[in-house]
Amino acid sequence: MAKQKQMIHVLSFLFLVLLCGCESKEEVRVGLVLDFESVVGDLTSSYMSMAVSDFYAENANYKTRISLIPRDSNHDVIAAASAAIDLIDNEEVIAIIGPQSSSQAKFVIDLGGKVQVPIISFSATSPSLCPIESPYFLRTTLDDSAQLKAIAAIVRAYGWREIILIYEDTDYGNALTPYLTDIFQEYDTRMPYRSVIPPYSDEDGISKELEKLKAMSTKIFLVHMTASIGSKFFVLAEQAGMMTEGYAWIVTDGLSSLLDPVSSIAIDSMQGVLGIRPYIPALKKLENFTARWRKNDRLKNLNLFGLWAYDTVWAVAKAVETVGIVQSGFLKKNVSTGGVDLATLGISEMGPRLFTTILSTKFQGLSGNFTLVQGQLQASTFEVFNVIGKTERIIGYWTPEKGLSRDLNDKSIELSSSTNTLKAAIWPGDTTDQPQKLRIGVPKTTGFSQFIDARNDPQTNKTIVSGFCADVFLEVVDKLPFPLPYEFVPYEKDGHNAGTYDELLYEIYLQNYDAVVGDSAIVANRSLYVDFTLPYTESGVSMLVSMKDNEKKNIWIFLKPLSLDLWVTTSVVFIFTGLVIWVLEHRLNTDFRGPPDQQLGMIFWFSFSTLVFSQREKIVSNWSRFVLIIWFFVVLILTQSYTASLASMLTVKRLKPSFADVREIRNNGYYVGYQKDSFVKELLTKQIYIDPSKLRAYTTPEEYHVALSKGSHNGGVAAIFDEIPYINAFLAKYCSGYSMVGPTYKTAGFGFAFALKSPLVRYMSRAILNVTEDEDKMEAITLKNFGRPITCEDGGGTTDYSGSLGVYTFGGLFIITGVASVSSLLIYIFQFLHSHWPASDTGHLEGSFWSKIVVLAKHFDQEDLSLHTFETDQARVHPDINPESIEVSPNVDDMQNHSMTSNEGVRYGEDEIHSSGNHDDTSADAPNITEM
Repeated sequence: MAKQKQMIHVLSFLFLVLLCGCESKEEVRVGLVLDFESVVGDLTSSYMSMAVSDFYAENANYKTRISLIPRDSNHDVIAAASAAIDLIDNEEVIAIIGPQSSSQAKFVIDLGGKVQVPIISFSATSPSLCPIESPYFLRTTLDDSAQLKAIAAIVRAYGWREIILIYEDTDYGNALTPYLTDIFQEYDTRMPYRSVIPPYSDEDGISKELEKLKAMSTKIFLVHMTASIGSKFFVLAEQAGMMTEGYAWIVTDGLSSLLDPVSSIAIDSMQGVLGIRPYIPALKKLENFTARWRKNDRLKNLNLFGLWAYDTVWAVAKAVETVGIVQSGFLKKNVSTGGVDLATLGISEMGPRLFTTILSTKFQGLSGNFTLVQGQLQASTFEVFNVIGKTERIIGYWTPEKGLSRDLNDKSIELSSSTNTLKAAIWPGDTTDQPQKLRIGVPKTTGFSQFIDARNDPQTNKTIVSGFCADVFLEVVDKLPFPLPYEFVPYEKDGHNAGTYDELLYEIYLQNYDAVVGDSAIVANRSLYVDFTLPYTESGVSMLVSMKDNEKKNIWIFLKPLSLDLWVTTSVVFIFTGLVIWVLEHRLNTDFRGPPDQQLGMIFWFSFSTLVFSQREKIVSNWSRFVLIIWFFVVLILTQSYTASLASMLTVKRLKPSFADVREIRNNGYYVGYQKDSFVKELLTKQIYIDPSKLRAYTTPEEYHVALSKGSHNGGVAAIFDEIPYINAFLAKYCSGYSMVGPTYKTAGFGFAFALKSPLVRYMSRAILNVTEDEDKMEAITLKNFGRPITCEDGGGTTDYSGSLGVYTFGGLFIITGVASVSSLLIYIFQFLHSHWPASDTGHLEGSFWSKIVVLAKHFDQEDLSLHTFETDQARVHPDINPESIEVSPNVDDMQNHSMTSNEGVRYGEDEIHSSGNHDDTSADAPNITEM
């Protein structure tokens, strides 16, 4: 059968040559290597036959005529290479069109470079074949990598972050895989699996691979196959139930360009498939050709590879005429009589000029403008189509300048990758609902519904999710640079939550959910099987306790403002200050003299009387004044602080936490509560070391209230540990009588969970930052779900119960007054010793140290009459005596005999004055004191 087809093609070419030829026309042989039994080979040979006929009908005056010499490669690389050698050695062709496949082209390209014969392929699209690196190789088709950005734009536009690549295990399929991997990494799209289909796989092998793909969570597939394998693959995919709702399929231009010759059975199985292919402008020339093409009943459909083949023949014919007729033989290196020897192949004389001429040839062909750039065609526009029925519906276009657009005439100059720029597609299952929606699990909670609440709408039978976490998620999705299709799926069983939060998150790892939205705390052990976004709430676990009112009932409440150590310290400083003032004033001030018991009382009285500034004693010493200036400032601060603290205890701060330290709860064996299904239970047992038998689980804020009200001994709990957002929500409802106390155990807060290595985590985290930094937006969400915060007037809310004021609070004041008092005292003692130490060295007293100390003590206890204050006091006691008139007796002997001190002289004078008062004032014998 193959030989018969080949013979038919040869006869048709000869007929065309005879029809168009004449004696004045020079025939130029061009080789043709195709798989004539393949779909592409069968169709393109007919296209090229019409191309030769049309070209010379339009250019009848040309002096040259190309003659196509066909050879069948029979789907074999060796056969293709053998056919090329035969055409070069025996037919001495000036160029070879083909081979058809990329694997066949590899060897033939090297052969063409060796003999300088141009190898021109319209179907070898592998990126591994590079015209720049392969001399004498021209590609009149598109490199497969040219479509990658357009494919990535479609995937990004629909928000698909994961896609499975399915390709055939040939050079055509394998060569594109590295390029696809790179482009998807650039666009943050994962390829969790790559499916390789051998080219000669039977139906059982393909069906087993499809069952494996069906079991995966990703339902988006990119198919890179030729028509021969692709048509069979999609028929089996439909039989496997993978062409139904929820799936999405994209085909590359290798299959998109061949949809026309695909069987009707394969087309029926590809309903809803998206495809991408180079855009062919609607030219008048193409329209006329199409009309003539379809007159043949056997050939009704156009094919893109056929159009490229048609234009390739025209390009070669034009180049041949341009080059002209020269010596077109081969320069032989050696003549061998035994078969074909590669070493004996000659070098084409016409090849170099023909190659250069084809490279620069430009004209308008059926596929558009024929222009080779760096040895191959360049396409700047791709069309996106949707298979519906027996046809393909164009839903948009892609260009490097504008990205995706519905219409090529779109005037927008902005690069776009949004689905809004594409027409609505009909997906597998005959639905307009976009496939591969994220299955987002939400907890089915009964308490704290302000955070997340999932319920079923009986009218639409759809899940309605509300609450703070859901509202934040919606705002975050709105900030994403691409659409994110999703559906909420409650995690429930028999209308109740199906498990703990850890179990819910583990469902992502089991691929039952793609994400979890809810009040899920970011905890280290959970990050082993899911990836979290950045948190969107405050973090931490704290303790919630009831408040007790016992301060006002305490008769000793007046002692509460100051701690015991502060009371003791203040008393010591009071006594010390009174003692310093007494030392500084004792010799100078009559108010600080008298019997010992009176002086001791003065020490205590004076310092404590300064509390209310009621001291009446006058101060004489400047050092005492200095000490009191500092002391009054300290007293002012202490009294004001005491007054403020006591007033606070009696008015504002009436309540006190029943427990402020978790150690007290743990040591006394009290019961502790936590939220059911929360990770807090593990924190209590492993980090806080609470006995598991002392734990009680609760669900709603009402249960929290009842448990704390009862207390640990009455069936309730002493405290409840929970995350701070829940505690704040509880306090917003039960403001009075409860408080959050104790240390905060750090956690990362609430976050959205996704599968490990999900590319969505990065985008969601960035969007969360944008939302949380918008204070107005977050405030609106908070008010919607929690209402306005309530201000508790009786101590509710967060309490850092600190109790009485301590010594450390006033440490600076005590240091200042201590330094002032000690400095003044030391200076006074130094001056006293400096003035009176010699006075203790008397003849009738022992010169021992202790005797001197005794004398100094006596001196200290004596009044210092040199101070003006004492003179004023004497004058006040005896106003009739002028102190200035008192003179010392001139009897020097008496003074020496008595050895009187100055103070004794004063006392003597006083005795004389008192004794003289007993005599008659008129006595003539009264001695004259001034004369004495």
